[in-house]
Amino acid sequence: MKRWPNRSRWRKSDAAPQVGVDAALFVAPAEHDLHVALKIAQPLADSLFDNGEYAASLRELAALRTPVDAFFDDVMVNAEDPKLRANRLALLGALHAAMNRVADLSKLAA
Repeated sequence: MKRWPNRSRWRKSDAAPQVGVDAALFVAPAEHDLHVALKIAQPLADSLFDNGEYAASLRELAALRTPVDAFFDDVMVNAEDPKLRANRLALLGALHAAMNRVADLSKLAA
């Protein structure tokens, strides 16, 4: 049996996270829209972050609010199809990684 590191962080998911997002698996327009918006915003946010412009980087990522809201309104992340579920979790993982580069989101709830 293969062991996956940090499995406890996967919450409610039985599948290991996939390496990347497969746009061919998108079913809902909100999945596609979030993926495209993230692919546009992340390089600029990363560049701003690398230049020490942390507030501007966070503002760039904050612009993802509309596609993120639409994703959670329109998409069932824990789909019965394991491929869809893993792909949706990978998309959310990419969003999480982009946001956590600028701000540790776990501390925002405190």
